[in-house]
Amino acid sequence: MKKEEGSLKEMSYRRSERLRDKYIEEHKKNIQSVITSSPDKALLITVAFLVIIGFMAIFSASAPKCIEEGGNPAQFLIKQVICFVVGFIGLRFFTNFDYKKLADWNIIFAGIIIVLLILVDFTPLGVTVNGAKRWINLLGFQLQPSEFAKPAVVLMLASALRKDADLFDQNKWTSAFLPIIFMLGLIFIQPNLSMVILLLSTSVVMFLSAGGSLKLFFSFLGAGIVSVIVAATTIIKPYQMQRITTWQHPELDPQGAGYNIIQSLIAFASGGFTGVGYGGSIQKLSYLPECHTDFIFAIIAEELGWIGCVLIIGLFWTLIHRGLIIASRCPDMFGKLLAVGITFSIGFQAFLNISVASSFFPTTGVPLPFISYGGSSLIVSLCMIGVLLNISKKRIRKIRNIEHV
Repeated sequence: MKKEEGSLKEMSYRRSERLRDKYIEEHKKNIQSVITSSPDKALLITVAFLVIIGFMAIFSASAPKCIEEGGNPAQFLIKQVICFVVGFIGLRFFTNFDYKKLADWNIIFAGIIIVLLILVDFTPLGVTVNGAKRWINLLGFQLQPSEFAKPAVVLMLASALRKDADLFDQNKWTSAFLPIIFMLGLIFIQPNLSMVILLLSTSVVMFLSAGGSLKLFFSFLGAGIVSVIVAATTIIKPYQMQRITTWQHPELDPQGAGYNIIQSLIAFASGGFTGVGYGGSIQKLSYLPECHTDFIFAIIAEELGWIGCVLIIGLFWTLIHRGLIIASRCPDMFGKLLAVGITFSIGFQAFLNISVASSFFPTTGVPLPFISYGGSSLIVSLCMIGVLLNISKKRIRKIRNIEHV
């Protein structure tokens, strides 16, 4: 009897062990399981606030100019709202379109952008504004192809680097690296050096995020510094060097090259802590040119003060934070790189614009995402956010700790 009882206990113990092992194995499988959730609400709310602030800022900054020219005070606002509708449709589409399928379209999309850049640079379709040939007229609509180069570069690099960060792979050069270099060259000769810097910076961040070699990165960085020094003496145009000189000493030419920077700083000083009130800006009354585009942050600083500046910087910081969280939760490398590239591209562009308006950086032609007037920038930014929202819908399932099972 004792032997039978012992054998029964042993069988029961073994059975419980097998059940426990089976439970643990099934639980371990769930570690890598992916669940589908709703899009990131915090990111969507953040973008909504930025767009609304942009509408308000564009109307306030552009109304005096429109009235002076005898036009509708809301002329620029109406155009921006129309572009927002187009961008919102793109956002909704890419929110519901599986981001993994985008890899099948990267070559076609990049080819279209390259063709548009060629048309801008070498045909009469290109439109020159303030000495820069960056826009193209198609069917009555004016587009800036360099803005569309941002998602094209991010998409191509995410496709090329999702398996490894080997820069010497011949397939990657033919499918991604050479088209990107060609694209950068076409943008540089427009000229649009600020966009080239933005795209190069985004490429470096994506390379490092894919596990790229730091040693190789610093090697390229050293070569890049030498190239910049050489370019500063041979390639960079005189007006670009003048921007750097003016940035350091704007008071040397207060009525010429240093005028924009000085007027922008006056706007910041006039705003103080709480601002002069919405619509009360003086600098927008023909004192600060391009106040509804490149220098819109200065007008916001004057009307809403330090509080308004902190609000906008906080919104962009929230966007970056949510974007990085989405990247960390994404179950595949392609989605992670897409999220990192999109987040950095928008965040770094905002940093450049704010830095220029506050004279932290030399003057560039980069708009403030979601806020500055510009249809191409708004449409592209909203579509990129749509892709980011789609990535946020898929994440790794969180499980309980199995050590105490």
